Amino acid sequence: MRSFRSALIPALILALPAAAADKRPFHIEDLYRLKGVQHLALSPDGSKLAFEVSSQDLKAATRNTQIWMLETATGAAKQLTFSGKSDTAPQWSKDGKTLYFLSTRAGGSQLWALDAAGGEARKVTAFEPGVGAPKLLPNGKGVAFEAGVFPEAMADGAKHKELSDKLESGPVQAHLADTLLYRHWTEWRDFQYTHLFTAAFDGKAEALTAGKQDYPSFWQAWDLSPDGKEICVTTNTDAVPARSTNQDLFLISLEGDRAPKRITGDNPAADQDPKYSPDGRWIAYKFQTKPGHESDRFRLAAYDRQAKTRKVLTEAIDNWVDGFQWSADGKAIWFTVQEKGRWPLHRVDVASGKITRVLEGQSIREFVVSPDQKAVYLSKTRVNEPTEIWRYGVESKELKRLTSLNQAVADEVDFRPAEEQWVKGADGKDVHVFLVKPHGFDPAKKYPLILNVHGGPQMMWSDTLRGDWQVYPGAGYIVAFPNPHGSTGYGQAFTDAISGDWDGKVQTDIDKVADHLAALPYVDKDRMGAMGWSWGGYAMMWLEGHTTRFKALAAMMGVYDLRSMHGATEELWFPEHDLTGAPWEKAAAYDRMNPSTHVKQFKTPCLVITGERDYRVPYTQSLQFFTGLQEMGVPSRLLVFKNDGHWPDNLKSMPVYYNAHLEWFQKYLGGSAAPWKTEDMVRNTAFDKAK
Repeated sequence: MRSFRSALIPALILALPAAAADKRPFHIEDLYRLKGVQHLALSPDGSKLAFEVSSQDLKAATRNTQIWMLETATGAAKQLTFSGKSDTAPQWSKDGKTLYFLSTRAGGSQLWALDAAGGEARKVTAFEPGVGAPKLLPNGKGVAFEAGVFPEAMADGAKHKELSDKLESGPVQAHLADTLLYRHWTEWRDFQYTHLFTAAFDGKAEALTAGKQDYPSFWQAWDLSPDGKEICVTTNTDAVPARSTNQDLFLISLEGDRAPKRITGDNPAADQDPKYSPDGRWIAYKFQTKPGHESDRFRLAAYDRQAKTRKVLTEAIDNWVDGFQWSADGKAIWFTVQEKGRWPLHRVDVASGKITRVLEGQSIREFVVSPDQKAVYLSKTRVNEPTEIWRYGVESKELKRLTSLNQAVADEVDFRPAEEQWVKGADGKDVHVFLVKPHGFDPAKKYPLILNVHGGPQMMWSDTLRGDWQVYPGAGYIVAFPNPHGSTGYGQAFTDAISGDWDGKVQTDIDKVADHLAALPYVDKDRMGAMGWSWGGYAMMWLEGHTTRFKALAAMMGVYDLRSMHGATEELWFPEHDLTGAPWEKAAAYDRMNPSTHVKQFKTPCLVITGERDYRVPYTQSLQFFTGLQEMGVPSRLLVFKNDGHWPDNLKSMPVYYNAHLEWFQKYLGGSAAPWKTEDMVRNTAFDKAK
């Protein structure tokens, strides 16, 4: 077994947890007792850290997010907002005297201000369509933001409301499209586009962009220059954006001519996530080099606004750059990289290009760097460690936990750790496997096992706390999470190996990992199951027609029939790259990799889960799969979430998801019983009976 080692792993200052034997097993309800920590915002002088804390009530199906603040000198933390609504996205004024945040407490999503010294929050915007991704203007008198609007309404909020009301409530209820990408993720286009605006506090909004073009594109970003005179925004202007990943960076002047000016036109692949340096000279951003390949390696670059040239900073790193932040002096960029199931922290000197590995062996979710670059404040997690805020001393190499928001749950419940194993897969390549053993594990006993194949397929299982990694071990299962060919974090060639080869090396990896697991002395090889989501769902549908080694399967949001998937998905660049083209161009490849051609071999009991508003992998894929299972007389169950897309609602639907899996695997593998009947949960009577 290979271990993850580094001379830079810091000493941890953390009280030793109580022995697992003194705790009870993890249950579904425990997942919803945990508080989420995100959106770190450090004050300009580095003395205060604002952040979001989210909580959920499982049985009431309610969620709440509030703003907290931590004194960095003492670690003392306190809650700042108590609205009972959603208070999110904190950011500081330039002088550090005012904290701004988004809230839904009145008039939809609007920007609010709170004096750092205390007092009541006050609303400073009133834009009817709502305010998103706000960035304070440097004069302290207004804000730039994005909003989804009708192009004929733009900054006219009353007109937008009129058009929206008619569209939603009028007698004709239909969608209309003349081009592709008419719907995306869970929403239809329905005549609306994202645009950028500015507004003086308590004043009218002014549109910065216009027309039937998104600024920024879906899930893309933009930034405001430090002097407030320019915006850099990401969008895709290709003729058929549904087939293109060619996001580009555009500059928009807030003074004079506002026509967007493209600065990355020489790259036909993605350029995104712009961030101005503190002095305004540079724009850092991430980019890819392969057109149409959404999972090409993300590199970090800096665009020199004076010379109008690009400097690539991370070509030497053969993994994806994720989050990044400029240093306060503008001389360096701090960034994380996906690497072997973790996100280590790096620092690159912009002038010399020298890269320093700063913090190893951690799964860093977010981070902010102090103005003097002597401390990094970060939220991080591990498989058996709920998210908290930590401080890393850059010189001392000391990592210290600052918050204990989830300590009460951690003291009571056995959060199971992950072991790491390496298995020889296809072509002799090492496959990294995380293995989580059940509560009360006894090596002399044999346990049922669930093999969980990740989606993407270009992503990685990581050393982070997830429901699947604790709910099933709490019910007596060993769970295994392999990163086979196609996974990120193991070099780009390993990631690229799955494209056009869905039925090849990755399936060999899954088979060899299953062989390895079945041979472990504490695994009952006759009680092994498998599950997967998205591409992992495809893997289950493929396994259904190719092996009977598993006693039960569970396929979520899976790709079943490749031809009909191409015809109904929104982001066509994905199948046209990963399946090597369109089905009329690459018919043999589509047929070779197609699970639906193997219906007659279906034998293994299978749970099928999907979402009716999944436009990425349309839910009809799962309906077709379920039909095939039923036609072959295979025991199967179909669960369709009416209002969910590719990612079911974490609070309203995911508890049903976990429960359905426990119910299904208990029936065929013999673990502990599910806490509720899935039918009762679907009928909204489960918690009534619990009372």
